[in-house]
Amino acid sequence: MVTGHAYPQAASPPATAGYAEPKLLQLNQKDGTFCDASAQAGSALTERRVPRGVAVGDLFNDGHMDIVIEDLDGKPMVLRNPGIPGNHWVGFELAGTKSNRLAIGARLKIVAGGITQTEQIHSGGSYLSQPDLTVHFGLGTAARIESVEIHWPSGAVEVLKDLAADQFYSVLEGKGIVTPEAIRPKPVSR
Repeated sequence: MVTGHAYPQAASPPATAGYAEPKLLQLNQKDGTFCDASAQAGSALTERRVPRGVAVGDLFNDGHMDIVIEDLDGKPMVLRNPGIPGNHWVGFELAGTKSNRLAIGARLKIVAGGITQTEQIHSGGSYLSQPDLTVHFGLGTAARIESVEIHWPSGAVEVLKDLAADQFYSVLEGKGIVTPEAIRPKPVSR
């Protein structure tokens, strides 16, 4: 989460809060609560800046979600996630046919290692920022995905079974898993 005052005057007396502020990292405690883990995440988060937007995505296609923080008064900050050895992941890139092409509004429910997770594809998320539309799930020690349910905006539901972890899957509405080229836009020839 990024923080910061809207007005630079916050850095001038008599204001005491300051215009530049550290960022916040909230860690899920898996009991319905979160705790502030900013200090444990390293000096990049405690550095006082004027951040406004955050976008999350797998920038290096290594299964680890990275963060780009847009700064109002400076360069963007890229926080590369090195991951944790032994933890698994899976990513899904969806393309609609009856639904919108980017599958905005699609909901995914995944079961892996006895744990159910859900995610919805949405646009936007932070000021002047767009997260990656590839849906990413961390799987912990689970090396296989028992099932994936995709609820498309059109109302259609697709179920995928017994998938390997640590890969990206391209899914075309009504066709299941396809090659990445099958769902990407074709170049326009002139």
